Amino acid sequence: MLRFGIISTAKIGRELVIPAIQDAENCVVAGISSRDKDKAEALAARFSIPHVFASHEEMLASDLIDAVYIPLPTSQHAEWAIKAADAGKHVLCEKPIALKASEIDGIIAARDRNKVLVSEAYMVTYSPVWRRVRMLIAEGAIGRLRHVQGAFTYFNRDPDNMRNIPELGGGGLPDIGVYPAISTRFSTGKEPIRVQATTERDPQFGTDIYSSVRADFGDFELSFYISTQLAARQIMVFHGTEGFIEVKSPFNADRYGAEEIEVTNVSHAESRHYRFQDARQYRLEAEAFARAAQGEDAEVVTLESSKKNQQFIDAIYRASEKDGWEVV
Repeated sequence: MLRFGIISTAKIGRELVIPAIQDAENCVVAGISSRDKDKAEALAARFSIPHVFASHEEMLASDLIDAVYIPLPTSQHAEWAIKAADAGKHVLCEKPIALKASEIDGIIAARDRNKVLVSEAYMVTYSPVWRRVRMLIAEGAIGRLRHVQGAFTYFNRDPDNMRNIPELGGGGLPDIGVYPAISTRFSTGKEPIRVQATTERDPQFGTDIYSSVRADFGDFELSFYISTQLAARQIMVFHGTEGFIEVKSPFNADRYGAEEIEVTNVSHAESRHYRFQDARQYRLEAEAFARAAQGEDAEVVTLESSKKNQQFIDAIYRASEKDGWEVV
């Protein structure tokens, strides 16, 4: 069993990742660290976690922990990923692992010099939903792919929420813009060449709250919009010469609707539905990470792929400041 330590008592850990690790077949949550020991002890009691650490440094120094999961504020991800790798721990870090692609070079160096696994926690890449989409595209189910369309929105104007605090790495593109990017790259195996974009910032918070993006992938285009101040919506559509694939509730599985894929042919005379009762993408993520960390053959998100995804996001920011195309 790979023994995970959880760095902080963050909400995503409490609600999604800790239960998934505890449910997994090959890993377990062995410890939790927090600068607020009372919070850590309360969470440890809730999930029967055996060890509580009064600081993140204390946990990184412990022989009771093999790997760490990092759900800290975004601005701290790169720093603690490097610290954990230098402590000899495998690292599963919440997305985005960095706020600029150049920051990932330091994480790659830490991974290589310590010979540990470091992976960004894009749970969608482990979901049977997205693996089915990738297979359908590869086998030509919709002919030649010409256009991908997506949307991811929610409404949040809480001034105390880290998503609305620039110093903590807040903003729509780091939080949710990364999902249309990673899912398109994952399911097609292609990389963006150039991008056009418009981005709006909140006058009070200073964070980006809306982006509309057009990306050229060479063989096809991706267009998507994201917002942190629009009614909640998620959708991804892959449109080809012989049909299209619509992915419903594509990112937050079963929270924005059913986990379902619909494949419709060119005449709309025929459609296929793939329904997933419980994709358990966070559990599958934890299990794949544990297999890879223990030297088994498992597909995980590499830091090299993470850097390419962040280069895409960086280019969107640059494109938002100009007219015309920006090279990724």
